[in-house]
Amino acid sequence: MSKTSKAYRAAAEKVDRTKLYTPLEAAKLAKETSSKNQDATVEVALRLGVDPRKADQMVRGTVNLPHGTGKTARVAVFAVGEKAEEAIAAGADVVGSDDLIEKIQGGFLDFDAAIATPDQMAKVGRIARVLGPRGLMPNPKTGTVTTDVAKAVADIKGGKINFRVDKQANLHFVIGKASFDEKSLAENYG
Repeated sequence: MSKTSKAYRAAAEKVDRTKLYTPLEAAKLAKETSSKNQDATVEVALRLGVDPRKADQMVRGTVNLPHGTGKTARVAVFAVGEKAEEAIAAGADVVGSDDLIEKIQGGFLDFDAAIATPDQMAKVGRIARVLGPRGLMPNPKTGTVTTDVAKAVADIKGGKINFRVDKQANLHFVIGKASFDEKSLAENYG
């Protein structure tokens, strides 16, 4: 028999597992059941009726949340010259080319997203074994390989999230923090 805390049991009693909640009701319930001590992350988990092993049924993409995720993302940009200056002006945390690649090969991974200009992708490919498994490899499909680095940095800092179906055909993504008001959480969901 597993032991759960009184606070967890009290929160679990507020949830009716047989009822379907509207996004606004679910946001209100998430706020009611969250811990008062810390600002909990509100996530959505969806089970999709797809077979993720088939390429034509793969669900993946990006979306800009209207109210952000509640977390400021740290962004690394692989660019040189004018594009590097644009990235710094847009608020990128780490900008570089060969120097940044060497730093990452040395173990530096203190960022949440990576953006690259198309001319840098040949160089970035050398560290694909490091970035790929962590989901940090720049990809044209997700908009992280682009010539407009300033817009890409602003999008990621503003609450752009990537979603992808997992091996069990589930989709997980963050829609905000418990401190957000119910309307903001519902708008981020819908």
